[in-house]
Amino acid sequence: MFLVAKKSLARKTAYAGGGVLAATAAFAGVLVAEAALAVRATHQVKMPVAPSPTGWYGARHPGRPINIALLGDSSAAGYGMSEVEDTPGAVLASGVSEKAHRPVRLHDLSEIGAKSSDLHPQVEKAIAADADIAVILVGSNDVIRRVRPTVAVSHLAQAVTRLQEAGVRVLVGTVPDLSTATPILPPLRSIMRAWSIRIAAGQTFHVIRAGGHTVSLGDVLGPAFKATPAFWFGADLFHPSAAGYHALGEVLVPPTLTVLGLVGDENAILETYNGKQVMPLAAASLRAVIKPGTEIDPAPRPRGRVGRNWARARSFDNEQREPRRGERPAETPPLVEQQRAR
Repeated sequence: MFLVAKKSLARKTAYAGGGVLAATAAFAGVLVAEAALAVRATHQVKMPVAPSPTGWYGARHPGRPINIALLGDSSAAGYGMSEVEDTPGAVLASGVSEKAHRPVRLHDLSEIGAKSSDLHPQVEKAIAADADIAVILVGSNDVIRRVRPTVAVSHLAQAVTRLQEAGVRVLVGTVPDLSTATPILPPLRSIMRAWSIRIAAGQTFHVIRAGGHTVSLGDVLGPAFKATPAFWFGADLFHPSAAGYHALGEVLVPPTLTVLGLVGDENAILETYNGKQVMPLAAASLRAVIKPGTEIDPAPRPRGRVGRNWARARSFDNEQREPRRGERPAETPPLVEQQRAR
């Protein structure tokens, strides 16, 4: 009797296990099919390669030029734009020049399709350009190509460390929430969101440990992109529209100025944690991916607290206003630089 019951239980377990495997395989098949459909939908639309925003901005301003290197993928390059004024690089450089009242030299080193592992040649170019700050936008292609978050983040951390050692300050815009793109359907949408959050949190944690700074992009632009995708996304429904790139460039201006030491804390809203202006780095990393416009800076450990890594989280007051286009870059340096060269 016991032997018969045991065989029956084994048979039922085998059936159940087979059902689970079949369901898992079917679910994986659905995800693969949805991913293929999303890729096909985005590639069916021909998008222009944006003109490079590399050049001089704010030549009318006096003072030493600010040297900015823009690294990353198609989101940094402004893929899909036909006018240079609509690229995030032009918006960023124009905004920094206007706020700092100094000329800006922008080096656009980004590459369409770049993953975090492709940053190293860009990093060497930024160092060779003697950049004051490197602004990095990367991670979307790591999500799309299912690169393990630990692998993607390790490459980014290496890039940040190399830049820091060369005396280049670093600001990383963490990977946005890719699930807001229209071609991404459920259940793939939930997985893409989870993957985006994992990489964004890892980017925040490891960039700060390497001595860099981050600004969260996932929820800065995510809610707006999700609410009105036709306005914020471009023709392929995946890359941003001109309005989306304008918003992205403007979001990067305040933290860039802060990292450069050109604006103080009076221009930022300080986040608090248990009455303190600093929090454990792990908590700051999580806060950054859910709080719009959050910049994370290293901070000393508060007295009476434990833990090695602490950070300060600051959220910039992003006013809801009509985004402004950047200016067209000049090929020649401003007059003050020409005089200095002579």
